[in-house]
Amino acid sequence: MLIVVAHPSPDSRTAHLARSAQSSAAAAGHEVDFWDLTAEGFDPVLSAAEWQGYRAGLPAPAMAAEIARLQRAEALILIFPTWWGGPPAVLKGWFDRLFRPGVAFRLDGAVLRPGLTDMRHLGVVTSYGGPRWAWVFTGMPGKRMILRGLRVCLPRDARCFWLGMALAETALPTAHDAFIAHAVARIAGLR
Repeated sequence: MLIVVAHPSPDSRTAHLARSAQSSAAAAGHEVDFWDLTAEGFDPVLSAAEWQGYRAGLPAPAMAAEIARLQRAEALILIFPTWWGGPPAVLKGWFDRLFRPGVAFRLDGAVLRPGLTDMRHLGVVTSYGGPRWAWVFTGMPGKRMILRGLRVCLPRDARCFWLGMALAETALPTAHDAFIAHAVARIAGLR
């Protein structure tokens, strides 16, 4: 299981949730690779050379270790706050640099084929500062991007889930605790 967290503060509720998910998943018998993008100094910028290689379908030698981490995962859990309708820039850059042809997918003519064929689960745990209706009103762009965009990189029988907490900035601590407990149990219970 690869747990990817994207938040700039190690003291955030997002980071707390991610660490709780890591320890609960490990206690449930999962082999967990915990990837805090900010703490590990992940560079989200897709360079011109990487972009040219992407377009040509060439491997990304500078990203070999990171790509191997992604390809080993049977479950990918993304934990992040939703900002301006989508994930933080560091996570969007992670998608840009790792989900590339020959890794996450391959093109057979006009047909897109999944590349992450060992991945059985894709889960997202996120928070929104505003009310749920406002997020729905905007068309849920982050959810569409991730669940529709990344879903095509996985086998057909892979399972996906999305857990979101609205009004996260103003919620009572008991509401945060309940959301974290629910998310952690969902992640630890994956089989």
